[in-house]
This record gives sequence, structure tokens and C-alpha cells, in this order.
Amino acid sequence: MRKHLGVADDSIEMGTEMMKAQQLRGLRFAALFFLLPGLGGMLAAAMLSTHYLDTMPRMPVPEEMRYTPRNIHGTVVYETEEEDRRLSVLEYMSTGLFVVGLGLGVVYLRQWGIANAISAEEDEYAENAP
Repeated sequence: MRKHLGVADDSIEMGTEMMKAQQLRGLRFAALFFLLPGLGGMLAAAMLSTHYLDTMPRMPVPEEMRYTPRNIHGTVVYETEEEDRRLSVLEYMSTGLFVVGLGLGVVYLRQWGIANAISAEEDEYAENAP
């Protein structure tokens, strides 16, 4: 239980709570900032991979420089080195962004839960005060 010594003590506590709320909002924004583009990138990579599966040859075509194999859902298609690099970069970058966003989201949820538990505990003490 906290003892309040005066008005100055209350304003310091209120300022601290506002700062924590702003930090939580910033953390939530950062999590969404990474999660949503990561998810969008993974969706784009899946669509591009499906497009490659439908349009790419199943045998190497040296005249078109399509000799780099890619296994898509158990089917091997042959693409150029540039197409392979582009899809690989898209997959890795979007997965990385998503994982960072997921990590920030977990930290946000933990901090939010701790903040709610502390405020609930303070409310409980306030109700029992004489």
C-alpha cells in the first residue's frame, strides 16, 4: 500500500502513469508496424510462389536462363537466378519482420498485463481504505 504525502506526490504518480501509458501505446504501434508488413509480405510471397508454380517450366530451359530449381509444394519448377533471389529475399524479409513484430507484441501483452494487475491491486487497496 502506498502512502500519499501530498499534492506533489500525486502529480508525480500521475505523470509516471501517463508515461507508462504512452510507452505501452508506442510498443503496440511498433508491434503492429512490424507485424502487418511482415504478414503482407508473407501473403505476397505465397501469391508469387503460387504464380511461379502455375507459370514456370517443370524442366530447365537454358535458352531463357531458367536452370535454378525451386521446390514448391512438392513440384520442382525452374526459374532464373533473379526470380529465385527476389522470391527468397521477399520470404526472408517478411518472415523476419513478422517475427520481430510478434516479439514486440508479446512484450506489449506482458507489459499491459503487468500494468493492469498493478492497477487492479491499487484499486483493491483503495476500496479497503478507511
